[in-house]
Amino acid sequence: MSSKRAIPRQSLPDVIADDLRERILAGELIEGETIRQEALAVDYDVSRMPIREALKRLDAEGLVQLTNNRGASVTKRSLSEIGEIFDLRVLLEVDLFKSAIPNMTTRDFDRCAHLLGEMEHSYDADDVGRWGALNYEYHSALYAAADRRLTNEILQRVNLQSDRYVRMHLSVMEQREPAKADHRQLLLLAQAGRVDDACDLLTRHIQRTKDQLLEMVVAKRGGRQSVSL
Repeated sequence: MSSKRAIPRQSLPDVIADDLRERILAGELIEGETIRQEALAVDYDVSRMPIREALKRLDAEGLVQLTNNRGASVTKRSLSEIGEIFDLRVLLEVDLFKSAIPNMTTRDFDRCAHLLGEMEHSYDADDVGRWGALNYEYHSALYAAADRRLTNEILQRVNLQSDRYVRMHLSVMEQREPAKADHRQLLLLAQAGRVDDACDLLTRHIQRTKDQLLEMVVAKRGGRQSVSL
């Protein structure tokens, strides 16, 4: 936080919240890290008021925890909570995918194929941040034909919680080919109208990410917690 960050003057709380959110998701601000409003005010060259408003928005999203004495820290989830995030993804995403597949059109398939190509390019370029954003877009495109706005709103919040852990996972994951193969196969199965097979693969895809991620978090935290949930 040593160098000042140039930002537009309009909608300061929104702009600051967006930048802080990305810094948290990218791992620049790590779980449990104390966030000092005074330092952020200097960092962004603003007063403390827009900083407080930005932190309130991130607190509502579950990325930051505010305390009564106005202190703040990056939310640190327990292993159980992290596991629950991915369990919720399975429940919501499989339901959406099941509803979407019968309604998918050539336009939907083309959109998915385009995003898949961009994702594979980001894999090859080792661009974890770009891959994280594209991963969300690709999964959203797979489910778009379900046309279930309320479920998508809930999923968007859940995915915001999972994104930083997915990026953490990708940053150290050496075996990325299984994830690439899953994404290709999900689209092929959807195009073939094989709803049950597609949903089974999606379940395994998210579950594998969850299992590998929990093992990684345990190791990162010094192995003091059990992975069993």
